[in-house]
Amino acid sequence: METVGRDDARLGKAGTPVDRVAAQAYSSFEKASVVTVPKETVLTEPIRIVVHGEGGVAYGHQVIELGAFAEAVVVIDHTGDAVLAANVDYIVGDGAKLTVVSVQDWDDKAVHIGQHNALIGRDATFKSFVVTFGGDVVRLHPRVAYAGPGGDAELFGLYFTDAGQHQEHRLLVDHNTPHCKSNVMYKGALQGEGAHAVWIGDVLIEATAEGTDTYEMNRNLVLTDGARVDSVPNLEIETGEIVGAGHASATGRFDDEQLFYLMARGIPADDARRLVVRGFFAELVQQIGVTDIEERLLEKIDAELEASV
Repeated sequence: METVGRDDARLGKAGTPVDRVAAQAYSSFEKASVVTVPKETVLTEPIRIVVHGEGGVAYGHQVIELGAFAEAVVVIDHTGDAVLAANVDYIVGDGAKLTVVSVQDWDDKAVHIGQHNALIGRDATFKSFVVTFGGDVVRLHPRVAYAGPGGDAELFGLYFTDAGQHQEHRLLVDHNTPHCKSNVMYKGALQGEGAHAVWIGDVLIEATAEGTDTYEMNRNLVLTDGARVDSVPNLEIETGEIVGAGHASATGRFDDEQLFYLMARGIPADDARRLVVRGFFAELVQQIGVTDIEERLLEKIDAELEASV
């Protein structure tokens, strides 16, 4: 990892800030942390970046850049207490494969605002997991654009919103290049008075993006009264020459009757409730591919449920 100034040519290649706070972060940070994986390099262990806050206000910028045909997994772990405005650029070279796991496991009073910009090269693959548990306010803007045909983006998200928390994920996938794919799946659970989650999924298929194949989905599970979720998928199509495009959004309430099947077989109510919520998130957790992160997330889900009992 190296540190560079704001004027370095690599910064800003993946996208420009659209959120006001993200723009403030871009104009206020002094040094950016840059991780570069050379072309044709295949890493067998994840790159781990720890962002730990100890109070105060901070601005940050990170750049993850993969050369052509490189492969890497990057884990960015946010913990502690801070008011942080920070942006991340992912630059994925032609034929490269990048998986990113961004974990927001802040203390209760933390505030985190940021924009994640991914620029995907020809025939490259980008897979993102955004996991949000902690913090008082977390607002993230994942954005994807393509630098060549054949790019493939998978954007997954998992969030658990507790009483008084505001968690917001606003996505934009800009299909600006022909014959590219995108798949978006975000799932959230909410519990407690004043818990508020916002999910906005925007997909734009530009007139030049023939052969696009895209789908986005958001699922929410409201566990208690007093929690609120806003979910808005949006699909804008400027060309009819596409493979497929669609979106879906649904919010369901946790009902004690759902536990009947398990309880009728001798499973205590608390364990049955935990199994239902674990099952809701299972298809996302199992795809992460980093064992210690998967185990930690399941433990975190259990702890969130136990705290509400």
